[in-house]
Amino acid sequence: MNQHTRLKPLFHPGRLLATSTTLKALHENGIPVISVVLRHIAGDWGIVSENDRQQNDLSIAAGLRLISIYRLPDQTRILVITEWDRSSTTIERLEDVVPTSDSHQHRPANRRYPVRPSPSYVQGARA
Repeated sequence: MNQHTRLKPLFHPGRLLATSTTLKALHENGIPVISVVLRHIAGDWGIVSENDRQQNDLSIAAGLRLISIYRLPDQTRILVITEWDRSSTTIERLEDVVPTSDSHQHRPANRRYPVRPSPSYVQGARA
C-alpha cells in the first residue's frame, strides 16, 4: 500500500511575491517556485544560522517575521521573508538585497528590510 506523508504548513504565507531575477534563477536551476514556498511554510529554514533557526521557530507562535535562505545548485542564494502579520511572503535573490563585500551596489532607499540578514547572517557565507 502506498503511504503518503502530508506536510502541514506551520503558517499561512499570505500573498506571494517574487522578483523576475529570482524566477529566472529558479528556472535556470530547475527549481519550481512552489518547492521553495513549501519548504519555507513547513519550517525548513534552509541555510540560516542556528540562532536564526531558533528565532524563526519562536516567531511562528509569536507572530514575528520569518526568514529562510536556500542555496541553489549554481550557488545563488534565495531569500524568503514572510511578514510578521502573514500578509505576504517575498522571494528574492539574497544578492539583490544584501550586496556582497566586493560589490559596489547599493540597496534602494525604499527597502523595508532591516539590517538583518547581513552576509555574516548566512551560514556558509565565508569562502
